[in-house]
Amino acid sequence: MRRVLRALLILVLLLGLAGGGAFLYARHVYEQPGPLAAPAQLVVPRGGTQAIGMALQEAGIVADSRAFLAAAWVTRGKGPLRAGEFAFPAAASLSQVLEVLRTARPVQRRLTIPEGLLAKQIVALIDRAEGLVGDTPAIEEGELLPETYTYQWGDSRAAIVRRAGAAMEEALREAWANRAPGLPISSPREALVLASIVERETGMASERPRVASVFINRLRRGMPLQSDPTVAYAATDGAPLERALTRADLDNDHPFNTYRNRGLTPGPIASPGKESLRAVVRPEETDLLYFVADGSGGHAFARTLEEHNRNVARWRQIERERATSAQPTPAAPPR
Repeated sequence: MRRVLRALLILVLLLGLAGGGAFLYARHVYEQPGPLAAPAQLVVPRGGTQAIGMALQEAGIVADSRAFLAAAWVTRGKGPLRAGEFAFPAAASLSQVLEVLRTARPVQRRLTIPEGLLAKQIVALIDRAEGLVGDTPAIEEGELLPETYTYQWGDSRAAIVRRAGAAMEEALREAWANRAPGLPISSPREALVLASIVERETGMASERPRVASVFINRLRRGMPLQSDPTVAYAATDGAPLERALTRADLDNDHPFNTYRNRGLTPGPIASPGKESLRAVVRPEETDLLYFVADGSGGHAFARTLEEHNRNVARWRQIERERATSAQPTPAAPPR
């Protein structure tokens, strides 16, 4: 501590009482480029100016923490130094470093929740987010809106969950307020459930209104939705399914199995994005009742079972050809 006080006293004397040469030298120390070779980010700790100075020196942002302490003390009238994560430019001088700590915006980190994730996957994603603190609260399926959320180092996981939950509530209110008339869904909750099914059925944004139209048409006719993602959800009780569906899965007597039960599932099967929410409240107007993968990442749609069966046969042929091409070529027999 005596060394710190001595450094402070020396700098005060240089700046205030000594001759012009000493003043110029002190100004040079204050404004000369620092040792940082490239731009860098640092989580500046709480605990006072001395702890900040040591962290800056260890990170190679300042050359001498004592000079930093002295400069911070002499310029204390410009404001307090803040803890948090900050970005420092290459070769930042003591003057620049202090300016960053007093006025710069903390680093804005980003957490992206992709569309269609299960609640368990979202919790794991938030758990792994660097810089967040605290436990991730339990969340319900479909509770959080898939979006990119900014945060600062030290923000809580609970705060991210609250923001994502409020965003989903707002997105659902907006979608429901703009719904088409005559839909066979009667509440925002039902729209959320159907949107989650649409979200899991297709990753192509352009297809979502058409996929939604198939399910809307089936609901109107009292037909089972027969959605494979609901079967997968039932097979694992909401965990990711790491295998192909089986006949036993299709026959599984589970409330979420839409091959066994008519109507919507009891709840969402994932977190749908805004586009899927809009798709189910403003579906494409069609008389389509069936769809199956077409081998290109999209789906082939059909109005009749006969047409659908032809599409299924084409898809099965594509699967067989892919399986054959994926097999290793047998070695040539010895001569």
